[in-house]
Amino acid sequence: MSKYGEYSDEFYVNMNLNTEMELPSSRDTLLHFFEQLQKRYPSMRNFYSRERGEYVLEEDKDPGHYRWATVESKRICSGYVNPPSLQETTDQQNLVLESIPYTLSVSPLDCESLNYMFGFDFVYRGNHHDILTEALGTVPAFEKMLDYPGARLVANEPSIHFALDENCRTQCRVSVESRTSAYHIRTGEFPEEQISVYLTVRRYGSLEAGETYIQTLEELRRHAVEIMDSYVVDSILVPLQHAIAIK
Repeated sequence: MSKYGEYSDEFYVNMNLNTEMELPSSRDTLLHFFEQLQKRYPSMRNFYSRERGEYVLEEDKDPGHYRWATVESKRICSGYVNPPSLQETTDQQNLVLESIPYTLSVSPLDCESLNYMFGFDFVYRGNHHDILTEALGTVPAFEKMLDYPGARLVANEPSIHFALDENCRTQCRVSVESRTSAYHIRTGEFPEEQISVYLTVRRYGSLEAGETYIQTLEELRRHAVEIMDSYVVDSILVPLQHAIAIK
């Protein structure tokens, strides 16, 4: 289990590269890209297409941990669900970024944004907004609004978005996503659903001269790990984990 896997029911690490230009869509080109991944990871043998021209290669999901990769018209994604270590995810993502200049003709100029994301899912049967308020609180300026007669909380999904450099090209977003709707609150019927916590570090624009996608992703990964270790684990993951455990 990776260093973050103990904090939630499911943990995953994703990398998304959004391009300015349309990616090649020919059969031979796409198959060549996915074949390069399969050579390194032979267990990635499930290949299929989704709507709108999205192609997927992934491992079997039954073991509870699996790799996956997708190619869309202007996006390349790679992820690992419940990885045994962060190094495993790094190796996989570096392989994708190393291969795309040759397999998909992606230039360092052709970068709209490059994203590195940590995701955490907590399974909880109950009102997600209430458990999030209990674990994380609300913005102090809003707290007294819930004292209004008849008020019932129907949304509490805290998020913060901030830049990591002076020109705002590198940004970080930490957010929490609930699956509880007004219908669930009205009926009092709460299915077992996932509360998700996301940390995404994103770099916008073309790469600098001499800069590679692997170097850029490593910088994003470093920021993500530092923010996780310094803030997110103790301030969000652990309180949420404890609040769910005692219910």
